[in-house]
Amino acid sequence: MTHILKRYTILGILFVTAAGTLWHFVYDWTGRQPFVGFFFPVNESTWEHMKLVFFPMLLYALFMDKRLGRDGFCLSSALLAGILLGTLLIPVLFYTYTGIIGTNFIAADILVFFLSVLCAFLAVYRLARTCRLKSCSVFLYIAVCIFFFCFLFFTYNPPGLALFEDPEGMPELYTP
Repeated sequence: MTHILKRYTILGILFVTAAGTLWHFVYDWTGRQPFVGFFFPVNESTWEHMKLVFFPMLLYALFMDKRLGRDGFCLSSALLAGILLGTLLIPVLFYTYTGIIGTNFIAADILVFFLSVLCAFLAVYRLARTCRLKSCSVFLYIAVCIFFFCFLFFTYNPPGLALFEDPEGMPELYTP
């Protein structure tokens, strides 16, 4: 059974990195349709880049849970935790490295994305096998739902915090 979980975890890493990379451009490709902006980044802010992990991983989690949910793993809680971890690692890693060196670099930003996806799925793999968070499933589900609705609301109603602003030197795609 573990080999099946490992296979789906590797496929998840590949899917989310590929989808998240493409996700970055969909808003522009669709002519900046407002509805599309709810799920795809509308600007270069760190908040909008969190969507690159959150939504592709949420889609893959629904698929993975449907395929493996009954195979004896504690998959639902692990996937929810992985979504949250990967999403939150984007600002943590971005602000850590930019705080240390004082600026951002596109190569480092891409590395932040890949590391966030990798850590998220490594956590899913370990947590699904150990069932450590099974008792937290309701809390994790609520947290993912809160993030989902925050992405919808803050896309076009961002608060005046650095997380929601474009890093210096990056072009603005959307001005609220």
